[in-house]
Amino acid sequence: MISVSEALTQLFSLVGPLGGEDVPLAEAGRRVLAADAVARRDQPPFDAAAMDGYAVRAPDAVPGARLRVIGAAPAGHGYGGPVGPGQAVRIFTGAPVPEGADRVVIQEDTSREGDLVTLGEDIDAGPHVRKRGTDFAAGERLSAPRILTPQDVALLAAMNIPRVRVTRQPEVALISTGDELVMPGEDPGPDQIIASNTFGLKAMLEELGARPRILPIARDSRASLETAFGLAEGADLVVTIGGASVGDHDLVGAVAGDLGMERAFYKVAMRPGKPLMAGRMGTAAMLGLPGNPVSAMVCGRVFLAPMVRAMLGLGRAPAPRHQAALAHELPAAGPREHYMRARLHQDRIAPDDRQDSALLSVLAGANALLVRPPHDPPRRAGEIVDYLPL
Repeated sequence: MISVSEALTQLFSLVGPLGGEDVPLAEAGRRVLAADAVARRDQPPFDAAAMDGYAVRAPDAVPGARLRVIGAAPAGHGYGGPVGPGQAVRIFTGAPVPEGADRVVIQEDTSREGDLVTLGEDIDAGPHVRKRGTDFAAGERLSAPRILTPQDVALLAAMNIPRVRVTRQPEVALISTGDELVMPGEDPGPDQIIASNTFGLKAMLEELGARPRILPIARDSRASLETAFGLAEGADLVVTIGGASVGDHDLVGAVAGDLGMERAFYKVAMRPGKPLMAGRMGTAAMLGLPGNPVSAMVCGRVFLAPMVRAMLGLGRAPAPRHQAALAHELPAAGPREHYMRARLHQDRIAPDDRQDSALLSVLAGANALLVRPPHDPPRRAGEIVDYLPL
C-alpha cells in the first residue's frame, strides 16, 4: 500500500490541463478562465454623475447660489454644450458630466423655479462625480486561471468582452460495476441494492466543473466490462466504482489491463477506501474507486476532485485542509490515514460514533471529514485537528 500523498503524486502524473475553448459570456459562469481577459474600454467611459442633481462648476457650488439651468443630461443622453459660470445642467445618475462642470449638487440640496435653481444653505461636500476609468481602464486584466464567479462575469461584461477563453471541461465516464446493483427507480431483487455512488459522484463532478456521464451498470463478467469500457471511449477520465478489490468477482483491474491499462498503483493506506486503483488507458486517465458508498464518495473528495482541478488548470494540489478543535476525546488511531465523518459547529468538530463505510446517512449528515494521520495518538478535547470541509 502507498500513502495518500504518494497516491496523489501519481494521480497528478496521469492528468494535466486540458485545452481551451471560446464560449459566449452568457455561458461562462463557473467555467475556468484559461487566458487573461483584457478590458476593451474604460469604466466609466466618461466622468459620470453619481447622483441625481445639477452639474455645476465647483466655484459656483456655494450655499445660496442662484444658477441658470441651461439644459438636461439624462442617462444615455449627455448635454452637448459646456457649462459656464453661473450655469447648471439638470443631470441624472450615470449621465456624462458636461464640459466645464466638475461637481454635482444633489437635488435634495436645491430648489427650482423655472430655469433658475437655488442651492440650499447646507449643501454637502460632493463632488458626486465618478471620474473616467476609476473602476478599470482599457487594457486592465482579469487574470487566469480562476473559476468565473457571477461577479467576474458582470465585470467581463462591463469590459465589453462578449466571449472568453475557458478550459475545456473534462469528460468523465462513470461506470458502476456489480451484479448486485440496479438503478434508482428499478425494483431490486432480494440480493440487490441501488447504485448510489454513481449519482453522488456525478453531482460532485458537476459541482467541480466537469462533464460526467453515467454509463450502464457493468455486470461481473468480462463481456459486460469490455462493453462498458467501450462506451467510455472519448472520455478524458474513466472512473469505475467497485470491482477493484481482490475477490473472485472483482474483474475491473484484470479486464482493464487486458484492454491496455498501464496501472500506476493499487491500494492506498487510508480509511475508508483501501482498494483504489489508477492508471492510464489510451489517452484517458483511469481511477478505480471502491464500491462501498462512503468509501467511493470520500475517495472522490480526496483523489477525484484534485484530479479534476488539475485538468481544469487550477493546479496540482491536495484538497485544502482546515483546522478546528476537537469537541471530545478520541482514542488512538490505526495504521491507515482515517477520514472520519464529522460535524463542525462553532469551530468545534465532533466525529460521528458510526464510521462504517456503508452508512450513507452518516455521510449525508456530516459537513466535514476529520483527518487523522496513521498511528495518530489519543487526542484530548480541545486539541487542534485537520479536516476537509464537505
